[in-house]
Amino acid sequence: MTTRKITFDPDSGTPYAVNLTINTGATFKANFDVVNTSNSPFNFEGWSGSSQMAKSVSIGSTSYAVATFNVGFTSAVGGKFSISLGSSDTRSLVEGRYVYDILVSSGSTVYRIVDGNIIIKPGISSAP
Repeated sequence: MTTRKITFDPDSGTPYAVNLTINTGATFKANFDVVNTSNSPFNFEGWSGSSQMAKSVSIGSTSYAVATFNVGFTSAVGGKFSISLGSSDTRSLVEGRYVYDILVSSGSTVYRIVDGNIIIKPGISSAP
């Protein structure tokens, strides 16, 4: 479980790209440490977050969310949050390439703060 440090610039309109890997049947958690353009912690006090992933498909195809991550602010004032899935959620994922994004919002203001690819890797062993 690594922590990704990202710079959040609300004026840019561009999410920070972070690629992730999930092993099926394992608990998944990704931590994010968010700073503003002055390299100070971004204050998420009073904000909420949501995140989903969908199977990566060719242009023009339709896809739907196959998983919804739990989003938790571990230190809203310190700019820290995480996304996670439990082992029972990852167990049902099919091997392949997926896309995801993380939205943060405060009132009617919504930003896509992070997006990227997720590679789902099947496990060989099973947990007891």
